[in-house]
Amino acid sequence: MKLSISNLEQLSGIPIHTIRIWERRYNALTPSRSTGNTRFYSDLDLKRLLDIASLSQAGLKISQACALSPLQVDDFLRKDIDKTINANAQYEFYISQLLKFGVAYNELSFADLLTQAISEHGVEDSYQQIIYPLLQRLGLMWRRDNICPAQEHFISGIIRQKLMTAIDNIPLKIQTKSSWLLFLPEDEAHEIPLLFASYLLRTNGFKVVYLGDRVPLASLKDAMKNFKAENLLFFMVRQRTIADAASYLAAIENNFSDAKIHIAGNEKLINNLSLNDRINHFSSIEEFKNLLINLNHA
Repeated sequence: MKLSISNLEQLSGIPIHTIRIWERRYNALTPSRSTGNTRFYSDLDLKRLLDIASLSQAGLKISQACALSPLQVDDFLRKDIDKTINANAQYEFYISQLLKFGVAYNELSFADLLTQAISEHGVEDSYQQIIYPLLQRLGLMWRRDNICPAQEHFISGIIRQKLMTAIDNIPLKIQTKSSWLLFLPEDEAHEIPLLFASYLLRTNGFKVVYLGDRVPLASLKDAMKNFKAENLLFFMVRQRTIADAASYLAAIENNFSDAKIHIAGNEKLINNLSLNDRINHFSSIEEFKNLLINLNHA
């Protein structure tokens, strides 16, 4: 497939000017040229770009990540996959079996086994010990060409359905606790962590308005006019520059000055942002659950 640099930006979340800097300084990518001398990229270029971003998030300097050979990158990713193996044999059984059914597009077996896991361990433990490690492993396997994007979308779709069912089963009642508005920025599409956050909030008795993924700032403003949430919660996962992330965060602060802001996602990126007292950054599910416990006892 022929991809433009704009396609690379859309698919990787890495800004065009960053891609060009990496090309110029570190020879990260070697685009081809059409007969009309137009630069274009391949699927392999996209995967290499995602690998470089992943290695950077893991702590390597961009210069080091770009210098690794394909075999070295593959070895790095293989070791990361090994880290997703759960020490608890029962949890690891669910992960490996769900993965087997998912890559075979076996919806019935996948859905039945996930239902069994949730019935046995509950939604929270199933998410933390089975679903989240499964999603991590899927992403790494795609980078190594072990699965295709369609298989990842298939598996994610069933997981979303299960979380939505769990949320739907929480009885609606008049909420007296603080209100929360949940959303993803308009360039973010990974909705599963946001759904789980919605589940945790609702089970703890908080009032939630859920907007989902790819929400423009204008839509947020409209929602807040009618639902004056005390808390805003969103995730920033995509690779982006610190300046772009800081600009978005400043826009949220300036437009919603009365709300407490909660963010999670790309740890390396968020840790490089200057966060004030209005912004709560949680780096794990346990931190978020502890926040809710503290709010319940406030």
